[in-house]
Amino acid sequence: MREEYYARPLVFGHRGASAAAPENTMAAFELAAEMGADGVELDVQLSKDGEAVICHDFFVDKTTNGRGRVDSFTVQELRALDAGSWFSPAFAGQRIPTLRELFERLGRRLLFNVELKSDSLRDNGLERRVAQLIREFDLYDRVIVSSFNPAALWRMRRLDPRVDLGLLYYDEQPIHLRRAWARYIIPFQAMHPYYPMVDERYMEWARRNRYKVNVWTVDDEEEARRLLRLGVNIIITNRPDAIRRVVEGMAG
Repeated sequence: MREEYYARPLVFGHRGASAAAPENTMAAFELAAEMGADGVELDVQLSKDGEAVICHDFFVDKTTNGRGRVDSFTVQELRALDAGSWFSPAFAGQRIPTLRELFERLGRRLLFNVELKSDSLRDNGLERRVAQLIREFDLYDRVIVSSFNPAALWRMRRLDPRVDLGLLYYDEQPIHLRRAWARYIIPFQAMHPYYPMVDERYMEWARRNRYKVNVWTVDDEEEARRLLRLGVNIIITNRPDAIRRVVEGMAG
């Protein structure tokens, strides 16, 4: 992601404006843009026929009227599911979008934190498809790719070194997914810690190692102020309108 974007703190909608619209839908992404978000965070995985689709859970059960693993459905089958009614009848008919659709519609309006949903060492082609789309839409300056899985980020780095990477983590991760070893073998541009982990000592470590610090998921306004005073670069939130007001208020 282009360095100049980091000249001020950025607000990213977590799965879009997911406090006000069904997560990871076009309605949520477009609402985040309307609320003044600089960007959106979203989750990608592969459909049965190898397309990058936007869905957080590995199963569709929670956020659609379907049942089963995302990768057991083709794109056409996923598009037949209702991804909005679970949130509110007002969003009936919202669909699981593809990453291509998001880039086509909002690629020059928003910045993107694309999270790779991968929990194994196995290469299923997800990173290759995401890299293809970033290259096709020429969004190197507007995208950072993140994951809890260092193996997924290692594959992305090998596929296209031009893509910025961020390592997601939290205190209770399994040992093989913790950042301690990964940062020695993969050149990350950013760390994406769970926000309670961030304090002055953490920020000093990040600055010393030249990492951007992008925190998740911050909905409390006072907590956002604390993090902004510490100097975090991106706040990922379900409430981009509220956190945008905090950022603007602190900017004077």
